[in-house]
Amino acid sequence: MGAVMGHKAWRVVLLLCVLALAAAWCGAAEERARPENPYAGRSDIAEEGRSLLNQYCAHCHGPNAEQGERPRDLRRLNIRYGNDAIVVFWKTVQQGRMDKGMPVWQGVLPDDTLWRIFSFLETIQTQP
Repeated sequence: MGAVMGHKAWRVVLLLCVLALAAAWCGAAEERARPENPYAGRSDIAEEGRSLLNQYCAHCHGPNAEQGERPRDLRRLNIRYGNDAIVVFWKTVQQGRMDKGMPVWQGVLPDDTLWRIFSFLETIQTQP
């Protein structure tokens, strides 16, 4: 092997470096994109979250999130989504699911309100 790498070899090395950086950047972006509940572990927020859920969400998800239809049963978030329940919740309330009748809440309700609702939902998750 010579001390000088050929032009094509340098292109391959450069391409591999770019791909490695892109993969690392995407992983970091994914980590940043994972939402965090500022009220995680605060049971004192749950009652207020229940009240807010009943005010804004009960017409579709039932009072206290007790809804018999599985797709709308918010007591099953952990069963359906596991550790990604927070990601699915946040994406859904922020972007809506118009095809399913779920409105966009971003810009309508403050993030603080949405996190209080999620804090309540965390307290009522059913076990598998």
